[in-house]
Parts: sequence; structure tokens; C-alpha cells
Amino acid sequence: MDVPPTVDQDVLIAIGASIIAASVFALLARVIRQPLILGYIVAGGVLGPHIGLGVVTHDASIEFISELGLILLLFIIGLEISLPSIIQTGRTIVVSGLLQFPISVGLAWLVFGALTAATGGAYDRLYLATALSLSSTLIVVKLLYDKLEMATLAGRITLGILIFQDLWAIAFLALQPSLHALRPVPLLASLGSGVGLVATAVVLSRLALPRLFRAVARSPELILITAIAWCFLVAGTAGHLGLSKEMGALIAGMVIAAFPYGVEVVTRLSGVRDFFLTLFFVALGMKMPVPSTRLLLLTAALAVFVAASRILVMFPIFMLLRLDTRTAGVVGINLAQISEFSLVIVSLGVAYHHVSQEIASLVLYTLLFTAVAATYAILFNHAIATTVARALGAAGLPRWWGRQGPGEPAASTGPVPDLFFLGVSREGLAFLKHLDLERSPLKHRIVAIDFNPETLERLQTEGIVCHYGDIGNADTLRHAGIERAAVVVSSISDWFLKGTDNFRLLRQVRAMAPRARVIVTADTLAAAERLYAEGADYVLVPPALAAEHLYELLAPSGPQALAEARQRQAAALGKSGVRPGRRKEAGPPPGQPGAV
Repeated sequence: MDVPPTVDQDVLIAIGASIIAASVFALLARVIRQPLILGYIVAGGVLGPHIGLGVVTHDASIEFISELGLILLLFIIGLEISLPSIIQTGRTIVVSGLLQFPISVGLAWLVFGALTAATGGAYDRLYLATALSLSSTLIVVKLLYDKLEMATLAGRITLGILIFQDLWAIAFLALQPSLHALRPVPLLASLGSGVGLVATAVVLSRLALPRLFRAVARSPELILITAIAWCFLVAGTAGHLGLSKEMGALIAGMVIAAFPYGVEVVTRLSGVRDFFLTLFFVALGMKMPVPSTRLLLLTAALAVFVAASRILVMFPIFMLLRLDTRTAGVVGINLAQISEFSLVIVSLGVAYHHVSQEIASLVLYTLLFTAVAATYAILFNHAIATTVARALGAAGLPRWWGRQGPGEPAASTGPVPDLFFLGVSREGLAFLKHLDLERSPLKHRIVAIDFNPETLERLQTEGIVCHYGDIGNADTLRHAGIERAAVVVSSISDWFLKGTDNFRLLRQVRAMAPRARVIVTADTLAAAERLYAEGADYVLVPPALAAEHLYELLAPSGPQALAEARQRQAAALGKSGVRPGRRKEAGPPPGQPGAV
């Protein structure tokens, strides 16, 4: 007699089938140069009960797991949002970020009033307008990073607007549970709970968390577990107070974003997040209904509106700031898709019974369509923007070619930090001290990446750019900006490296910064030969260097060389505030008169 599968078995089967299908379709998406999210959603459609094979019929069994991915995603988004850095950005980014979202919402509200009146949801119009006004951070950042446009003016403005969109979305998430009862008392109670949660989290992050993170900083595993525990503590508290658990995760990330351990948490958590996030998008695909002709036509109309509205919104904002229309076109094209955050908001709206399923399906299909279109639009964004700007110029609108926007920071005239130390060993600290003694400007070009918080605090007091993290983790190096490195130095012996070695570091750096000169460390001459064969520019072999220096001191000119070396060392110690003791005069050799 067959035993029916239990709920736990259903979850395991659903997860297994989802991951297998997601990997297959993500690979196909990569082959045809499409976003991986598209592959995940298509995989869910194939597995689901509506348009697929019906492999997973109870998608509720996977939604529980996918919610964990959503919470981790919003926690990491919070970790990457630095409010102080947003405040310090130029006027162009602040004004654009503040105006783009509400103007886009207003346009969508006006255009789609008749459509949402027929769908039946109480808040369909508001949710649709909000969903169409958010752009995809994942897709945009990935494509701009691949094109090396993150550091351009258009790239910086695009990223700034995306960060402000996240803040607008956070505000909507805070109000979302109370939309059905927007009376003063419930709204004020919800607002009070939110303010209290934020205030408590901020106080804890200032008083308790620094000591806690400092205590566990030497253990990557404890850093990860402690950060996840903090995330779920704040998210669970938010849910208990009647707020969104997702908003709680965002708050948890934002209040510790200023910690030096934030980047390491992001890099360590990214694999776990990606696993559950994959399940989230697969679960969304399972809900895809059979597309009707009406649904496809409405999806095409929404996609056209998203692209047109982004440009229509950005041009007047840039004209107000007296920036050129070509840059406005590039930014508008970069933002011409809807966000995975839109799916999150609409999915929660369905759970709250705020939104009809037709609007949820429209948003899902529009995301698919605009994600595919964005891959090609961003690839040719400059050519498209130039054409649009010329057409506007021919129509008599001003272009203001090449003018810098007001409030934009001037380019830095100081040295660009491009000398990366992967781990700061005793030799590295000695080298930095030598630079101080020589008053070398080279010190201002150094970027240090290390796990030791005491070392990093010491370096920060000396003005060194520092990053806390695992040098063996590619994401840590990428967050530190390794691609701009001119020289990369690993002065730590393989004996002290954990989870990696100088050979792996050399390969990793060569892949991420192919133009950089790389100096690594070997314990033996045989290991040095292997590193040179792999392409190292120079290999530090501490025993060989010590032997070479000792030979110079003991050579036929040894007494003079020894005296000169001692004088140089004594001078260096004197500059550092240490007074070397006087050398005792040598007595006669044993067996000679006067010997003791």
C-alpha cells in the first residue's frame, strides 16, 4: 500500500524540483544572454499547475521557504543602503531620487484609472502605479557593471535613484499592512510601532552590537550567524508588532550598514540568500496563469508605458537641474524596467487581499517583458539616448551639452587608492611604518583588506582606506574595488592563510584585475617557482630575503656593513620614539689576557 507523502516530503520534493529546473533554465538564460531571474520564473511556470507540467501542485509548500529568501534579500538591501552617504551625494542625485518615484506614480495613476476600475481590487490602482514606478536594482547594476559604466555620471545618478526607490518602497511597506484601515488611530499606532522599532534597533546598534560584533570579528562563521540572528530578531519583532516582517529585515540591515563588518556579512550571506531567492522567483513562476490575448496586450501596453514614462519623467528633472538631455536619456533607458521589489509589494498585497490576481499577473508578465528588453536597451543606451536628444534638439528644446550639474562633486585631485594589501601582516605593518618614516605619498594610495579589527582600527587612525573581510572571497575583493588596482600585494605566508593560499589569490586577482601587478608570498623557493610560472610579477620569499640580508652583513665588508645597517636601524628607531641601547664593547676572545 502506498503511503501518501507528508508535508515535509512535499516541501523537499518541491525544493528539489525547483532547484533542478531553475539551474537548467538559468543556464539557458545565460546562453541566450538573458537575466537569470527570467530563467527562474520560466522554471516555475514549467513546474507549476497553471501553464506547466504540474510537477508541483501545492505551491504553498514552497512559499514558506521562499519567504526566508525574501527576508534575507531585504536584509542585504538594507546593509547596502547607507543613509549618510545618500545625504552626502550631490544635489542632482538627491533631487532626481526624490522626484522620480512620486512623478512616475502620478503618471501611472492618471493613465491606468480605467483599467484598474475593471479589475475589482480595492487598491489595484495604487499597487499598479507603485509597481510600475520601481526599477530593478539587480538587473540594472549587473548590466551597468558588465559595461563598466557604474562610475560614469549617468551610472552614479542611476544608482542613486535606485537607492531612493528602495527608500520609497520601504515607506510603502511600512504603510502596507494598514492600507485597509487608514484611519488616524490605527495609522498612528502603526507609525508609532515603526518609529519605536527603528529607535530601539538604532540604540542597540550603537550600544550593544559594536561590542558583540567586535567579540566575534575573528570568526567569519560567528559574524554570519550573529548577523542572521539580528535580522530575524528585528523581523520577528516587526511581525509581532503588526508591521511587515520584510520591513523589519530592511531596518535590521540599515542600522548596521555603517559597521565595517557589513560587507563581509553581505558576501557571506549572498549564497544563502541566492538559494532562497531562487525559490522565491520559482514560486512566482508557478503562479503564472495561462496568458490570454488580453493579458499579453495589456502587458505590452504596460511595458511601453514604463519605458516612455521613465524618459518623460527624467527629461524635465534634468532640465530643471540644467543637465544635458543625453544623460537624461541614458538614465531613463537604464531605469526602463520594473523591479523585483514590485513583485514583492504586489505579492504581499495579494496576501493582504488588497490586489486582484489579474493585477498580480500583469505585474509578473511586465517584469518578464521589461527584463528581456532592458538587456538590449542598456547595451545600446548611449546610442538610443543620443538619437532621442538630437530629436529633441531639432524640436527646439535646449540640450545643455556637456555641462556639469549643480551640486555635483568635483573630481578628486588626490591620489586614487590603487595599491591593495590583501591582509596586513607584520611585514605589511612594517612597510607602512617605513612609508611614514620616509614621508612617502605612496601611503595615500593604499587599500587594506583584513580580518583583524584591531589592525583595521589602527590603520584607519593613520588615514588608510580599510575594508573588513575575507581576502579569499571574491565578493569581498569586488566590494573593495579590486578592479581598479594598479598593484596588489599579499604579504601573508600560506601558513597563516585560512581557506585560501597565495596561488589561489594570484589566480583570483589575475581574473578580477588583469592589468594589475601582483606581488605574492612564498615559504619556499619551489613555491616561488610555481607562483612565477602562474604569472606573479614578484614573489616575496622571507627566508631567502633574510638570508640575503644576513649575507651582506657577514660578507668580507661585514663590519662596515654591519655598522652602517645598525646606524640606519638606530635612526629609524629614533624617529619612531624608541632609543636603542648602547652596544657593549667586545672583550678579548676566551683564553686571551683579560678574558673572564
